[in-house]
Amino acid sequence: MRAVVQRVHKAHVEVEGEKVGEIGPGMVVFLGFGREDSEQDIEYLASKIAGLRIFEDKEGLMNLSVLESGGRVLCISQFTLYGDCRKGRRPGFSAAAPPEKAAKMYVDFCERLKNQGLTVATGQFQENMRIMVDNDGPVTLLLDSKKQF
Repeated sequence: MRAVVQRVHKAHVEVEGEKVGEIGPGMVVFLGFGREDSEQDIEYLASKIAGLRIFEDKEGLMNLSVLESGGRVLCISQFTLYGDCRKGRRPGFSAAAPPEKAAKMYVDFCERLKNQGLTVATGQFQENMRIMVDNDGPVTLLLDSKKQF
């Protein structure tokens, strides 16, 4: 399971011109699911992201998690995080989880964040989405449940 995490002032996602998810200060999480991913991957990344200390404390140091800072999470499913561009010019997606598996994992991941006390907004799975992100910092991090990077 892979994630791109961005600290934001605000963000929203639209489907066919309609806002379907919106947050104020917090983080946007783009999630990709791999064929071999399991519940352990969901648990690892949900815990890691909820506790990630990327928000500033009173001294201006990145010491607070999204929960401690009072932030929210906008979670977007993005299978292209498993795009393999090593050969040729067209990415291959054979390592990405099939849609049925990824859809369930996406819902489970968002529920895990909510169970930790976070407010979570979402996009719509398998839809063409327009995402507006007002980055803060910018702070952008890459996470992988298999710890490949």
